Amino acid sequence: MDAVNELVQPIRPVRSIWKTAVILFKLRVVFLLLLSAFGGAALGAIAVGQASIWQFLLLAVTGLLSAGGASAINQYLERDRDARMNRTAARPLATGQIGNPHIILAIGGGMVLLATALAAIFNGPLAFWIFSGAVIYVGVYTIWLKPRTTLNIVIGGAAGSCAVISGGAAVGAWADVSVWILAVLVFVWTPVHFWALALAYRSDYIKADYPMLPARVAPPVAARWTALHSVFTAVSGLALGIWPGVDWFYLIPISISTVFLVKYTIRLLAQPAERKPAFALFHFSNLYLALVLVMVMLASLWR
Repeated sequence: MDAVNELVQPIRPVRSIWKTAVILFKLRVVFLLLLSAFGGAALGAIAVGQASIWQFLLLAVTGLLSAGGASAINQYLERDRDARMNRTAARPLATGQIGNPHIILAIGGGMVLLATALAAIFNGPLAFWIFSGAVIYVGVYTIWLKPRTTLNIVIGGAAGSCAVISGGAAVGAWADVSVWILAVLVFVWTPVHFWALALAYRSDYIKADYPMLPARVAPPVAARWTALHSVFTAVSGLALGIWPGVDWFYLIPISISTVFLVKYTIRLLAQPAERKPAFALFHFSNLYLALVLVMVMLASLWR
């Protein structure tokens, strides 16, 4: 038994460091952003007719660094308010787990700058779009809009759109219409995702004094605005299905998932003050976007 403990003890700090990194750099969110970037790259590859593994590798490395760095800066800036919210109170910077929080600001900024510089060496448009995404997320959303207006996440969704366009830029097709349709989808999907979450944690956002829409209006009103953006999301998702090179291979599963998106949205409209339907729409919105992105990538490979 002692021998087993000796083997396990060194593993525990590694697990603790990994868990902290996952939270601090929002690696789950970063994964979805990378999927968005790969979706944009897949559509771009259909448009230009080819793409190399090196283009995808550069996109993955620079996207991971930039999105992870921006997420760390976000948590540094929001650490005091995070400590007031049940959902975020256990974050490393909110708990004081990291003795010198200012080092995280330096690390996050360094990651964004390194990603931009690395991308600029090989692909100028890629550098522009990944840097734009970080600036929108940190400067426009976190610092300017989130503490000031209920429109925060509506405009802040442009950061996710930049991830998609950076994917198109990685393969030389950032201006392709299909890439921009996917970027619009991510833009209109973002309020659905975050407003559903904010409805579930409405008291948290009120306590932290964030003017998130569900914290400033009655739940039925917030649910209706969420439903409107669900409609925009569904239309954008289906619109991709008529694009040459994507067509039926993508359209069939996305049509089915759109039915479920509508179903969960209707449930939220019926019970806007209940946490369960809000959580259900929040979780399904993740699944919906992931399915859209995976099917776009598979459609690209199918060709």
